Amino acid sequence: MSGFIEGEDRSQATLFPERIDDYVAEDSPVRVVDVFIDDLKISGLGFRTVPNAIGRPSYHPKVMLKLYVYGYLNRVQSSRRLEREAQRNVELMWLTGRLAPDFKTIADFRKDNGEAISLVCREFVMLCRKLGLLNNTLVAIDGSKFKAVNNRDKNFTRAKMKRRLAAVEESVDRYLAQLTEVDATETDDDKGPVLEKKIAALKEEMARLKKCEVRMLEAPDKQLSLTDPDARSMTSRGTGLVGYNVQSAVDSQHHLIIAHEVTNVGSDRSQLTTVAKQAKAVLERDTLEVVADRGYYNSDEIRACEQAGIDTYLPKPKTSGNKAKGLFDRSAFKYIDADDEYECPAEQRLTHRTTTIDKGKKMKRYWTSVCSSCTIKDQCTTGKERRVSRWVHADVLDRAQARLDKKPDAMRIRRATVEHPFGTLKSWMGATHFQMKTLPRVSTEMSLHVLAYNMKRAINLLGSKEIMAAIRT
Repeated sequence: MSGFIEGEDRSQATLFPERIDDYVAEDSPVRVVDVFIDDLKISGLGFRTVPNAIGRPSYHPKVMLKLYVYGYLNRVQSSRRLEREAQRNVELMWLTGRLAPDFKTIADFRKDNGEAISLVCREFVMLCRKLGLLNNTLVAIDGSKFKAVNNRDKNFTRAKMKRRLAAVEESVDRYLAQLTEVDATETDDDKGPVLEKKIAALKEEMARLKKCEVRMLEAPDKQLSLTDPDARSMTSRGTGLVGYNVQSAVDSQHHLIIAHEVTNVGSDRSQLTTVAKQAKAVLERDTLEVVADRGYYNSDEIRACEQAGIDTYLPKPKTSGNKAKGLFDRSAFKYIDADDEYECPAEQRLTHRTTTIDKGKKMKRYWTSVCSSCTIKDQCTTGKERRVSRWVHADVLDRAQARLDKKPDAMRIRRATVEHPFGTLKSWMGATHFQMKTLPRVSTEMSLHVLAYNMKRAINLLGSKEIMAAIRT
């Protein structure tokens, strides 16, 4: 091998062994993990810090937490892989003091300390705010579907169950017809027993599906997942997956995740207030601006945000049935606030006639008596007159639309802000996304992913040394 760079002889003894610290660069991210966790007041976060009175001593929570944060920072999430890395990875040896817990101890720590781990994630966001990395006035909120540890074939909804039962019944009928044909012709003695076995297996499958159907109908949302009981079937980009809906509030300046929430509700419609209030609490602001897509448009949620001092920017969904029929949609009717009336396209006034309760909301109803003689009635309604409904708190929605009209680039800011973290996280997590089961444990796993994402992002923005200096001060 003359002429090439050569390594040291493996059998060569060294008189003065090198320190393990020499193998870890001064600006290595592992040093940030070490300094950050050492600085935490770990007992106040909910970790168990009292040693065992009897038996073998346990590992300190800081050691276990360092192991996990380093693992997620380097895309090593499995407890068995972390066990192997602790035995051979020099940086982990340096970080844990050459401790190497077994995989069961590692897995139990994550399972038993979910709430405390989520608070650690919050602590790092607070550090980012101290470092001036957060825009304290505007955040973008969005949700994305993440796959659970549950195959689609082991998730049942009413529609899926109906299809599966129909398919089994169809197969049974087909095999019975073939069996009848074999019995009638008596040409193939071997085929009859084979068909009978297939029919028996299908009847067993039918019985199993019937039992699953009973369990499914007992569930509040009429869904059943056999592997992960909390996972739910959701629609994602036109197709279905079994998983969780992860909500996040992302800083518009450096794309750091300020707050997050894991839910098994497939729709974003009722998530806005919860995530926005979390972001506002983390930023410790009296007021906050939030931008979201039209999937979050919900009048009650927008009103709750306004009452909490949160200004929302989100477009209204375009779902007018009248427009699809070629008739004037709601936007063609102008509300006159001073008179509490609507002006129609024919410049007639629709006055307030009655107030009703519709789906739990107090609604005002407006119409006029001159519709029958209107020259453009065929473009407006097919009924006796055109009636317009208005929520009693619709002024909240009017203010939200006025804010959006003044800030036309809000949707572009949202797209450029919130899509980046989700894409990065899914790339790190791989094709299977979550590895844990049930909502509380999946939430813990997501907190570790968010902590790793924010830490790597902050290191890329400021560098390891500056972050460590800020922690120590």
